[in-house]
Amino acid sequence: MAAVLRLTGLLRARGLAWPAAIEHLAVVGSTNDWLKERARAGAPEWSAVLADRQTAGRGRHGHVWASPPGNLHLSVLLRPSLPAFAWGVLPLTAGVAVCEAVRERGVEAELKWPNDVLVDGRKLAGILVEAASGGHEMEGAVVGIGVNVATVPAELPSELAASVTALAERCGAVDVLDLAAAVLARLAVCYDALAREGSAAMVERWRQRAAAWWGSVVEVQSAGEARRGIARGVDEHGALLLEDASGQVHALLSGEAREVRPSR
Repeated sequence: MAAVLRLTGLLRARGLAWPAAIEHLAVVGSTNDWLKERARAGAPEWSAVLADRQTAGRGRHGHVWASPPGNLHLSVLLRPSLPAFAWGVLPLTAGVAVCEAVRERGVEAELKWPNDVLVDGRKLAGILVEAASGGHEMEGAVVGIGVNVATVPAELPSELAASVTALAERCGAVDVLDLAAAVLARLAVCYDALAREGSAAMVERWRQRAAAWWGSVVEVQSAGEARRGIARGVDEHGALLLEDASGQVHALLSGEAREVRPSR
């Protein structure tokens, strides 16, 4: 309860009265799973949960998200009244929010399609947006946000740990609740902008914060296959535009992308 009271106080200091319940858990399997259960039971939009530790945290495509104490593990329920195609922009919207919250600390974060926040090419945060369904209809989306605040998870393999960073390495100690307030406040602003201005404007906002890898050769794991080509940008629906060897451009709505370094 103390953490929630402090967090809501930090939000009020930013001029924001949070419109739904925020829960704080010491340990949970997955904040996304916990909140999806509440969504199915009728939880209102902007319900949120943060946990000190997750035992079954995950990223996109079932990847494990290591979740030790001291880092941010946060999920928020949205119930968008948006056209169906605009739902695909929600991960990019959340990415912009996290990027802007990190930049408040003076850290030059960038975005990598579709869901990573980077600092100097190393992963700082990840986002997982999952549908919250009731019956046969999609009634909401749970936005899961994981940020390495205090530490790079010790359980990461050494070859992976080298590509990951934490805020503490970049700007010293950061209070997790202060960062949570910044992320929630920026998410509220970005979500409102998406509803008012549409997906194309939000994607342009995302592009302005994106890592400069356009024109580079990338490999994308999408729909069970690896595709290689030149990254040409992101369209107004949030899809990656990938130019293949024949010059044809494909719009990929989901996948995992990595830049292909030239062999030496």
